[in-house]
Amino acid sequence: MSARPSKTEYRLMPNELAGDLPTRFVQGDLDAFESIFKQFEAEVYRWALRIVREPAAAEEVVVEAFWRAYRGRARFDPARSFGAWIRTIATNVARDYIRSARRSPQGDSSGEEMAAPSVSDPGLSEAVAIAFGGLSGTLRIVATLALIEERPYAEIAEALGVPVGTVKSRVFRAIRLLRQELIRQGIRS
Repeated sequence: MSARPSKTEYRLMPNELAGDLPTRFVQGDLDAFESIFKQFEAEVYRWALRIVREPAAAEEVVVEAFWRAYRGRARFDPARSFGAWIRTIATNVARDYIRSARRSPQGDSSGEEMAAPSVSDPGLSEAVAIAFGGLSGTLRIVATLALIEERPYAEIAEALGVPVGTVKSRVFRAIRLLRQELIRQGIRS
């Protein structure tokens, strides 16, 4: 009888790599890379979409993440979790995307929509979007994953490669900044 995983034991990625697939990948075997891509593509896409909040951007993140994984395959330890490794790469690519979207003129409007949760009041939704858009990329990623997607702190910490305490402090700072911005816009809880 198997125990049901607790809410904090999320398995975001599919089963880890089996057999000699990890070793073949590290050695540059294109068939191994293709198998890995097929196995992990959907989950990496869902992870990226949680961060960037735009389907087209998430697709770009997936392509770039797998490209970086292939180029950096020599740094992958086949004894470690491929899911955690590719999730970290995808998080870094998503962070780069958010930074570049913020700097580009077109990024201003799409950046506001990136992390805004759906709210029934359009004015409140716009205010929340503006508040999220004002966060740094690092705080926006953590706030999106923790507050909107309701991902466990441990999962966020693993993906970002930081301690859980750092995630908690970033969430706290993000909430404080969001609250300040919403108050500045005349919205009080």
